[in-house]
Amino acid sequence: MDKTLLQEKIDQINKIIEGFLPEGDSNNALITEAAAYSVKAGGKRLRPMLMQETFRLFTGKEEDPLLFAFMAAIEFIHTYSLVHDDLPAMDNDEFRRGLPTTHAKYGEAFGILAGDALLNTAFETALKEMKKEKDPVRISNSVRALSVLAEKAGINGMVGGQCLDVYAEQNTSFKTRKEELYYIYYNKTSALLQASMMAGAILAGASEEDVKTIEEIA
Repeated sequence: MDKTLLQEKIDQINKIIEGFLPEGDSNNALITEAAAYSVKAGGKRLRPMLMQETFRLFTGKEEDPLLFAFMAAIEFIHTYSLVHDDLPAMDNDEFRRGLPTTHAKYGEAFGILAGDALLNTAFETALKEMKKEKDPVRISNSVRALSVLAEKAGINGMVGGQCLDVYAEQNTSFKTRKEELYYIYYNKTSALLQASMMAGAILAGASEEDVKTIEEIA
């Protein structure tokens, strides 16, 4: 892809995502600031981009309020995973993309809370847009898409892969075989890529067969 076009798409996606960031009040201003900092720290926006392009593959369209909410949701989930991955209990990273990590800037407690907030905001964002829908087919599709996000981000997806990764690193007696290594790759990284493309296809009304093919491709 042309670098100029790619940057234009990233800029468009950033605008979409940032429009869904929660607004704080005097009592929770610091956590909303920390969450926004984490999201705005940069990135390729690969997951929402894949979701949007998959949706476009089946519909010919790339603008849809429900799609936009899910694009923000997948990026919030991805960002939460990075925020927690950087924590002292895990990778203990002080910098990401040339900027202080969330816990380095706001403290460990707010690093944990910012990740928690982003994960919950992801599902709030999708559900708020889903409540506006009147078309039963689109409602059903959005429920299926949200279920995919939850599963792929959970213990049988990204979290599961991260758990085995952490366990293998912290236990020197554990001998990582090819099977475990593939499990880590498939779940820690691939699961959210699958969720992105599958959700895009489901929201577009793709058939079960096509969604399965998209999952295999991702």
